[in-house]
Amino acid sequence: MKLRSPLPELDGATAWINGQVTKKDLLGEKPVLIHFWSVSCHLCKESIPDLNQFLKKYKDQLNVVAVHIPRSEEDMDLDNVKRTAEALNMTQPIFVDHEFVLSDLFENEYVPSYYVFDRSGLLRHYQAGGKGIKMLEQRVERIL
Repeated sequence: MKLRSPLPELDGATAWINGQVTKKDLLGEKPVLIHFWSVSCHLCKESIPDLNQFLKKYKDQLNVVAVHIPRSEEDMDLDNVKRTAEALNMTQPIFVDHEFVLSDLFENEYVPSYYVFDRSGLLRHYQAGGKGIKMLEQRVERIL
């Protein structure tokens, strides 16, 4: 997905965890963070506690949606995704993308990865990898 691309509709989820949201729900008042993760991704599991601290800091200033994509057959177990999300204290809505609908729209190939959209829904920042929370925070600060 190229910078300044619009946020796609959040259609085609296999399931939602922690509530369902739409594009319309997300845009307007706050920037939006979409982050992709996977149960079998060691880097994801390492980075989510830092991400949770970041989200706690910006909870009133940022709308957040997690997107779970499978990297193996084991990742397709919805109960395992729910257990893992709960164990990682993930409270944001989670779009379960086991058919890669949203991943394909984002042209996303990596986990963890982060997409930051401005209030109007245009992509302003993208990054992939587990140790980039400080850079993510800098980008969010600029958009705020």
